Amino acid sequence: MAQQARRRPQNAEGAFFVDDSCIDCDTCRWMAPEVFARIGGHSAVVRQPGSPGRRRAALQAQLACPTASIGSDAPAREARQAVDDFPLPVTASVGHLGFHSRDSFGGTSYLLRTPHGNVMVDCPRFLEPLAKRLEEAGGVRLMLLTHRDDVADHDRWARRLGCPRVLHERDLPIPGGPVEQPIAGEAPVELLPGLTAIPTPGHTAGHVCYHYAADGGLLFTGDHLAWDTGLDQPEAWPDVCWFDWGEQARSMERLLAWEFAWILPGHGRRGNAPPHEMRARLRKLVAWMRAQ
Repeated sequence: MAQQARRRPQNAEGAFFVDDSCIDCDTCRWMAPEVFARIGGHSAVVRQPGSPGRRRAALQAQLACPTASIGSDAPAREARQAVDDFPLPVTASVGHLGFHSRDSFGGTSYLLRTPHGNVMVDCPRFLEPLAKRLEEAGGVRLMLLTHRDDVADHDRWARRLGCPRVLHERDLPIPGGPVEQPIAGEAPVELLPGLTAIPTPGHTAGHVCYHYAADGGLLFTGDHLAWDTGLDQPEAWPDVCWFDWGEQARSMERLLAWEFAWILPGHGRRGNAPPHEMRARLRKLVAWMRAQ
């Protein structure tokens, strides 16, 4: 729980604040950009929410914060109501599950809705009210893990929801295993109609992106690929490549064969562009990666 005694001095005066336990994961800043910004290397409240909509977004960010570094004057009833907001809509088929985990350094997880069952992509910290909401929404048929870094409370979710886990065998073992449906090799694997696992080694040896053919094409990218909102183009980070940057560049180039309008990352910002523009911008990223 955030502590007033540890409130960062960079916060604007008022009820919402960030304390010095912030790990600079960026979650609150993209969830409520009108309220939170990066100052002095960590998040802070730059302006207090001045409307009910901004207050709700700030409260959702408070709930999603992986380190409970955000404080507010919200009563328990208001907080419980905001818990029920999750999953937050992203596209017609995708919701943001929220409740980011410190164990995943604040990585984002998603709920993908398909005619063949719901799919969890990476996982949040375990929360019983969220589990109940997912059960009410039809449960979870599969849990897709993009890589070994961001598995959070996967074991608790798998036991609670009874869903098999998917991860590439090159990223095994993981704490809290086992993984019921390991992927092998580098060939794409169709998991459900329209849902394909695309091995993208580089960030880790067994990193996987997941593509779903809906909403213009959805690509869940883990730590392989994200969106630079300042430059309005895809980005990747050599300084957080834990396995092989050259391999990551080759994996990125293979994604040019896939059509998608959405980049939905675990870390970094999500992005949306028409598929032909997305492919052109991805080509520029591949060229840059090969030049590093």
